Amino acid sequence: MRKIIIVDYPKDWEEAIEDTEVVDAQTYLTNSTYTDIRSARIFNLCRSHRYQSAGYYVSLLAEARGHKPIPSVTTMQDLKSPTIVRAITVEIEDLIQKSLAGLKSKSFTLSIYFGQNLALKYEKLSKALHDHFQAPLLKAQFVYKDHWVLQSISQVPINEVPEDHKKYLKSFAKAYFARHRFSGARRSRKAYDLAILVDPQEKAPPSNNKAIQQFVEAAESLGFYTELITKDDYRRLPEFDALFIRETTAVNHHTYRFARKAFADGLVVIDDPVSILRCTNKVYLAELLTKARVTVPKTMIIHKDNRCKVETELGLPCVLKKPDSSFSQGVVKAKDQESLKQELDKLLDDSELIIGQEYIPTDFDWRIGILDKQPLYACKYYMAKGHWQIYNWNGKRKQDEEGAGEVIPFEQVPFHVLHTALKAANLIGNGLYGVDLKEINGKAYVIEVNDNPSIDAGVEDRILKKDLYTSIMKTIKQRIDNQKTGNGRTDG
Repeated sequence: MRKIIIVDYPKDWEEAIEDTEVVDAQTYLTNSTYTDIRSARIFNLCRSHRYQSAGYYVSLLAEARGHKPIPSVTTMQDLKSPTIVRAITVEIEDLIQKSLAGLKSKSFTLSIYFGQNLALKYEKLSKALHDHFQAPLLKAQFVYKDHWVLQSISQVPINEVPEDHKKYLKSFAKAYFARHRFSGARRSRKAYDLAILVDPQEKAPPSNNKAIQQFVEAAESLGFYTELITKDDYRRLPEFDALFIRETTAVNHHTYRFARKAFADGLVVIDDPVSILRCTNKVYLAELLTKARVTVPKTMIIHKDNRCKVETELGLPCVLKKPDSSFSQGVVKAKDQESLKQELDKLLDDSELIIGQEYIPTDFDWRIGILDKQPLYACKYYMAKGHWQIYNWNGKRKQDEEGAGEVIPFEQVPFHVLHTALKAANLIGNGLYGVDLKEINGKAYVIEVNDNPSIDAGVEDRILKKDLYTSIMKTIKQRIDNQKTGNGRTDG
């Protein structure tokens, strides 16, 4: 992949960096040579990125040509949004306060060149801001109002870099290109680049290590260069064509930021940010499924004004859920009036709304895996030993934490289970979902729809084996091909 630094005037960037070329904006925008380049990474160092400026059009046309611009048009817009700047402040609040604690002034400007600052003590803060706003040259303005607040963040025109900063700028640029994979040739050329997001420390990840290896092998057999990345690799997303998330997702979490960034930058992404938003909030799901007349257990959205009606509406025992619960965490059973009061106090203290459902005991839950609105696998997940859920995080022995899983051929899955699962998942999108259902007296009740469903070697793959992993990778490949041929975005 060619690496092209774009400037308004050649004199703006005279530093020679290995494996990069410098092109002026007018040439890049008008010369058909650059229109026809199939694969390029564009580093936009134009003096202005305002709407309809040359710098704006460099990134806009780069995206249209299938090149990968830094910054992207999305990043340019994010930098102008006070809402997004405020959201970032919340996410890195502790880091801001810690980094700026020693300052005596009421304002502070942080210059960030290729993710670094001249002072080592601001290294972590500079990296964090650069991870959120992928642009080569940034300036962050902070003000002190009983605590430090990120007031604004903007791009620095290349011609406005102070003279005494320029030697650092060149050094940071060389380090930036040297440590990123795009600056060096790969050992083997592949047609596609795939990032798989994992957390090596996660206690109950969506896929075990063997399954992750199967995904890698399946991807590489289809022509992917595949790399496992972690939350520390946010800035590297533009290097890839697709992102596959194999880490438990949540909205107020780096997994959502990865999905949103990847989607905005034109990567194919599973799970896409819309699916994460919809699936990880049980309040949204309850409203969506009820409105679509999907069969669910008796459910109510609980808040402080109707909590007194829970026992009457749902009976006891009943199940209470945090809106963002997953893998049985944040899900409790209220056995009697006393435990109901205690659990409601606890849950409503964290969230304005929670979910309550009638308690329906069964020996197992159905899980139907669905991809592209088609069934992928079917499982029975049995309850953990001596427990009412699939997972028992309070189990005394590790082997008692999780119930057994059994893969079922589709011809043995009752029609009403499969039909109800597809109806529920199709309300979310066309991503990869796991629909959990209970079957009682010939009826299927949807418990929830999960993005990022479990796919473990030795469980969900017992029937399809390697074909399960290959089918998911084929979908990702097809979506990349669709985007390249102009058939539009198919993820989400």
